[in-house]
Amino acid sequence: MYEDLKGKTALVTGAGKKTGIGYAIAERLGSCGCNVVIADLGRPPKLTSPVPTGTREEMETIAADLGKRFGVNAFAAETDVTDSASVAAMAERLRSRCGHVHILVNNAGASFGVPADILSYDEAAWIRTVDVNLFSVFRVSRAILPLMFGQPGVIVNTASRAGKVPPLFNSAYAAAKAGVIMLTKTMAKELAGRDVRVNAICPGQIRTDLEQWRFGLEASFFSSTVEEREQEMCRTIPLGRIGLPEDAAMLVAFLASEQARYITGQALNVDGGQCMEL
Repeated sequence: MYEDLKGKTALVTGAGKKTGIGYAIAERLGSCGCNVVIADLGRPPKLTSPVPTGTREEMETIAADLGKRFGVNAFAAETDVTDSASVAAMAERLRSRCGHVHILVNNAGASFGVPADILSYDEAAWIRTVDVNLFSVFRVSRAILPLMFGQPGVIVNTASRAGKVPPLFNSAYAAAKAGVIMLTKTMAKELAGRDVRVNAICPGQIRTDLEQWRFGLEASFFSSTVEEREQEMCRTIPLGRIGLPEDAAMLVAFLASEQARYITGQALNVDGGQCMEL
């Protein structure tokens, strides 16, 4: 699809579950000929999360499958994006195995302690949510950037519609994703002179494990069903449907390609028209 992506190395965090956006991104980049590094925690998180992270076995299976299907080099990298030492170890492994990274997708994310309003939100869960969703973008980018300099590079950060339109009872996630959007813009200005473009995608309602969990919570709260909550949500989306992980992945591939060579510092919605801005 994008011939210029062939042979490039892409690191995608939060890519260890086949039901998530991260996997769809890794799959799309692999189909474009990118060598792909599948990064995920590889074990349960320290705090209970509504959606499990990819296990080591799942990550290895994904890497083997992508390599076989697309004829690319793919491997798994167990990484805790909230731990600087773990991130540094991943960067060193990439340095020795790949030498250069052309594309970084900061996709790892999670919500802890929700639903909760600002008065009842557990402080440790609030901080952990911000750490996973926002600090990790800073942490991973800073570790990987030295491997990107010297050739044109691309960073794509997964933000969220929640970073633009505040959701109820999930303040940490919303604040973190808003932070990702502004960090994206700051990085774009700082790195333009180093030939690194930085953009963010802002997914809306995407059919993932996390989204299904949220619909389940809403169904319980409103004494309805998951199907009824989905139908209600679809009525707020001009295109009338819940998005698929592949919808976000296609945007990432475009942003990583030379087709987007004059685009940087943007936070692009992929939400079926649910959030429209000037």
